[in-house]
Amino acid sequence: MRVGAIDCGTNSIRLLIADLEEAPGGPVAVRDVVREMRVVRLGAGVDATGWLSQEALDRTFAAVDDYAAALKEHDVQRVRMVATSATRDAGNRQIFTRGIRERLGIDPEVISGAEEARLSFLGAASAVDPSYEGRDLVVDIGGGSTEFVLGDRAGVIGSTSVNIGCVRLTERYLSSNPPSRSQVERLIGDVDAAVATALETVPIATATRLVGVAGSVTTVTAQALGLAEYDAERIHGTELQMDRTIDAAHALTRMTRAERAELGFMHEGRVDVIGAGAQIWARIIERVNELTHGRVDATVTSEHDILDGIALSQVGERERKR
Repeated sequence: MRVGAIDCGTNSIRLLIADLEEAPGGPVAVRDVVREMRVVRLGAGVDATGWLSQEALDRTFAAVDDYAAALKEHDVQRVRMVATSATRDAGNRQIFTRGIRERLGIDPEVISGAEEARLSFLGAASAVDPSYEGRDLVVDIGGGSTEFVLGDRAGVIGSTSVNIGCVRLTERYLSSNPPSRSQVERLIGDVDAAVATALETVPIATATRLVGVAGSVTTVTAQALGLAEYDAERIHGTELQMDRTIDAAHALTRMTRAERAELGFMHEGRVDVIGAGAQIWARIIERVNELTHGRVDATVTSEHDILDGIALSQVGERERKR
């Protein structure tokens, strides 16, 4: 079955066209046909105003026009589009919904934080050593929110979504590149508060492995590996000791905007917000290490995340409709 998956977040909108191949009694494999990302910054200003700006909507609709053409070109059988933090928070999200319906012929699903977390785990767990028998804590750092999902081979044990993300905290605290120490300290205060909230529903202390997904995490991993250009194959599945990941995060935060822009692996849409994203990831790593009493002292990076989860979720949807 050929499916289309679209993930519209606070910072970027991404398309996956994939063939889902089912093995009898085994897992479903996702075979990429098209995988694309556009940084449209849909959530720019939403944290302060509670409103999607017309400029952000125009950027997003232009990307969706292109995605609609790609879906038609590749004869996609089913499409699911989800929208996350920025759209959940916006008072005028009906304008967004109407614009998507006009272009794709379907309504975007403005999903809850719990569903976002479930899909993130589904995508990450499908690609990072699915035979692993411990408990994975998957952390998905987005533009407006971050998801914590604890699970094992049997499924999700606990999950939550908290309102910290690279765009949201950049707008809230990091007015300069590099940021001042006081700016970073205020950001870390929000991360600590978010982890405390996550602990109410997610037993983080029982995790045996920490898996990070999404652009902030993969960019920090590229820095830690010293890549000259972005290489998804080298990044995916990389396991790094926590000190190495944290050092790379701090290095990115200390850079000027011009220095970040010169990095061959840096997507131009992340230059302004990677400082916040890197600090969110570094502080989460430290807190997980503390909460697990040092048992989790490394990170695993997955290139597969909620986008793959959206694609895989359509297998279950087909079964329900039979």
